[in-house]
Amino acid sequence: MHRQKVIIRALGLATAVALAATACGPQKTDAGSHPGSGSSAPASPTAVASPDASPSTDAKPGDASPSASPSTSSSPSASASPSPTVKQVMANGDDSEQVRELQARLRQLKLMTVAPTGFYGSKTTAAVKSFQSKNGLSATGGVDEPTWKKIQNATKKPTADELRPPTVNEPDAPDARCMTGRVMCISKESRTLAWMIDGKVVSTLDVRFGSENTPTREGEFKVEWKAKDWTSTIYHTPMPYSMFFSRGQAVHYSADFAARGYAGASHGCVNVRDKAKLATLFDAVQVGDKVVVYW
Repeated sequence: MHRQKVIIRALGLATAVALAATACGPQKTDAGSHPGSGSSAPASPTAVASPDASPSTDAKPGDASPSASPSTSSSPSASASPSPTVKQVMANGDDSEQVRELQARLRQLKLMTVAPTGFYGSKTTAAVKSFQSKNGLSATGGVDEPTWKKIQNATKKPTADELRPPTVNEPDAPDARCMTGRVMCISKESRTLAWMIDGKVVSTLDVRFGSENTPTREGEFKVEWKAKDWTSTIYHTPMPYSMFFSRGQAVHYSADFAARGYAGASHGCVNVRDKAKLATLFDAVQVGDKVVVYW
């Protein structure tokens, strides 16, 4: 009996250590990426992107709808119809520069209000559906070749500022602790991260925080370690460009934030939705640099 208790205590300690190390992830994720599902798959970050629920709508361009061709076998012209018009150019779940261009063009058409992120989520899907409905196309929410051509014809090529606006949220005046040295100055009120060197703002990014139950800690910290490609060992969700600053809490890219904005929350981490801008910041930030989180 004594041996059983020792084993149970040891297991509890191991779990607590793992939680402290990588306790971040989106609060409201799809069913396939929930912490309780598939605990044996921590090494498959791509599993969250496609929980095998709706292959026709959320399949990525390279997947080329393998389920579509068997269903057409009863048609007499099946052998002559690989159907190029049905081929998806972009779809929900994609993350690319082409998606960023699509979003910039949809903003020109006043169908999207948020800045381009490069991630094809629910807001992009809704905007594409709206465009398709207004232009006599099948409103699937995915971008096939006819949809993409019509969007291109109705818009101009996006400028660099349209593809990557400086920021969406207006940054606050920096906290006094941000005015010296190299610091990620993170305001909970304006929901912005300002990368500052010797009191000057170099760049700003929109950020999202934890919920009331899993709050992002406030205070002055230092970057403890960095990981360009990291997956949460608790929630099995990807955390690209992680910069850890406080017992498992990190600044990192969140596809969930890019897709749903402030409709969700993290488990305590500071989420960033602009992957390209965060990649630049990740290269600039060094272990030991200051992190200030404040209201």
